[in-house]
Amino acid sequence: MTSPLARRQDLRNVAIVAHVDHGKTTLVDAMLKQTGTFGAHSAHEGEDRVMDSNDLEREKGITILAKNTAIRYDGEHAPEGPVTINVVDTPGHADFGGEVERALSMVDGVVLLVDASEGPLPQTRFVLRKALEATLPVILLVNKTDRPDARIDDVVGESQDLLLGLASDLADAVPDLDIDSLLELPVLYASGRAGAASFTQPANGELPDNDNLEPLFKAILENIPAPTYEEGAPLQAHVTNLDSSPFLGRLALLRIHNGTLRKGETVAWVHEGETRNVRVTELLETKGLDRVPAESAGPGDIVAIAGIEDITIGDTIADLNDVRPLPQISIDEPAISMTIGTNNSPLVGKVKGHKLTARMVKDRLDRELIGNVSIRVQDIGRPDAWEVQGRGELQLAILIENMRREGFELTAGKPQVVTRQIDGKTYEPFEHATIDVPEEHLGAITQLMAARKGRMDSMENHGSGWIRMEFTVPARGLIGFRSEFMTITRGTGIVNSIAGEYEPWAGTITTRTNGSIVADRAGVATPFAMMALQERMSFFVEPTDEVYEGMVVGENSRADDMDVNITKEKKLTNMRSSTADELEKLTPSRQLTLEESLEFAREDECVEVTPEKVRIRKINLDATTRARAASRAKRGEA
Repeated sequence: MTSPLARRQDLRNVAIVAHVDHGKTTLVDAMLKQTGTFGAHSAHEGEDRVMDSNDLEREKGITILAKNTAIRYDGEHAPEGPVTINVVDTPGHADFGGEVERALSMVDGVVLLVDASEGPLPQTRFVLRKALEATLPVILLVNKTDRPDARIDDVVGESQDLLLGLASDLADAVPDLDIDSLLELPVLYASGRAGAASFTQPANGELPDNDNLEPLFKAILENIPAPTYEEGAPLQAHVTNLDSSPFLGRLALLRIHNGTLRKGETVAWVHEGETRNVRVTELLETKGLDRVPAESAGPGDIVAIAGIEDITIGDTIADLNDVRPLPQISIDEPAISMTIGTNNSPLVGKVKGHKLTARMVKDRLDRELIGNVSIRVQDIGRPDAWEVQGRGELQLAILIENMRREGFELTAGKPQVVTRQIDGKTYEPFEHATIDVPEEHLGAITQLMAARKGRMDSMENHGSGWIRMEFTVPARGLIGFRSEFMTITRGTGIVNSIAGEYEPWAGTITTRTNGSIVADRAGVATPFAMMALQERMSFFVEPTDEVYEGMVVGENSRADDMDVNITKEKKLTNMRSSTADELEKLTPSRQLTLEESLEFAREDECVEVTPEKVRIRKINLDATTRARAASRAKRGEA
């Protein structure tokens, strides 16, 4: 017989979800500050975007990892005493959707942020769909109402239409979904930067008629249900995330569903269907942004434990005498793959202390699998390279960048799509892309998307001089797309995409029309050689940079690859040249980032990554061998 359900009225677990750059992290900052979480002497006092603690997160201005913080609210809307609000700040970029899915398994409701100007975008649809699949209640918060181009009424209408449209799509798959309750969706209007929220809609471009976030706390307490649990039920806790401590080793973050977890007790650990007895050596609870020791934790609490070295995401911690495993966390399949291997270029190991060996690279990839549920590593039959699969280019580029900063040297191949065979036919992943551009670029972008096999689903003109277009496009059509897109729109356009369905293979897509400039010998790039060549190409290297045969040193103005001697030196004679006093200027080189290099590389090229340099190179460095392979390919086509 099932025990009656009880509720923890002193606790709320809520996720802040939104599209990238709609203001989640800034809003959480304001919530922390207004509840006095930091305190006057906190190390975080006065700091912005405190939830983005990773160096890459701060540099790129995006959230990569889902993190939780505990806010102790004791305001006017908590009449029964202080309430602990566990807030999970989630990534907004589609490539980190695995983090979002994991975060939603920890909470009982979501606050959906939507930009007051941009409105719902692809990732808004993704996170909202996941929340509805989990039957989580939703609070809509229209953020950045003080933007000069705010269109609040339209955004609220678009968000409600999206919500009801998704609910209709999921009605059969999620029978517990209450569509009637979605019609009474609570709506707030806020400026996270100003730390203000209100239930009253302000005029476009104005701040809410309130100078604090009390309405938001009220909405959370009234609309996000308190955690439920069975009275007298045995311990059940789900591992939703992993972390590490230099003193405690691996930490497992748990959401406790039933029972009580105590420090020092022996519990059952369910891992891949096997049950083992383990001891909880340390129990940590979250206060603000810090983890502090605790003696026990109850239903609904989000805590960290130490003492289980091989614990991983999706595992269950249960009562020793009554083991009740929880279901594994479901994650969407990866869509993009990339070959990652050891560095075998002529410049490998030039700097002492770098991590070079295949064993080191494989161990690092295996460690990534532990905490990153949306990554896969496949064996391709080579001892020095592996196929790494993920959600998107950015996710894989972040992995490589982290490895580079950790001292690894490696090579990364051009991103490819992960295909499926269905009824004997090849299917590939498609994406839904939303593009915002000034009106004058409409024709160029439509032509660019058509060349990449994209089909237009809708187009809107809000009357502000900007056009919004939605496309369904093969995922491989977006590989290398952003650089060309930014060039065409002169940096003004905005493109966002999210994974769609698998559809039949769309055919050949030509993405890069210009060929590569390839060094034909080892040496040092000279100004003399570069000035003679610069009219026909743009360079990726600077004078005095070390180059080697097969290294891509620039981009050709024509479609074919060109081998050049970029190390050629000016011959010295005792004759004075008639042009000796003429001043020659060398065009500045393009310094490609890691992401740009991965986008630029063709199928026969890869990216050499070291802590100091990122270089593009041919997979086959020998020019003669490459020429023979190209000749054979042409004969085969003929």
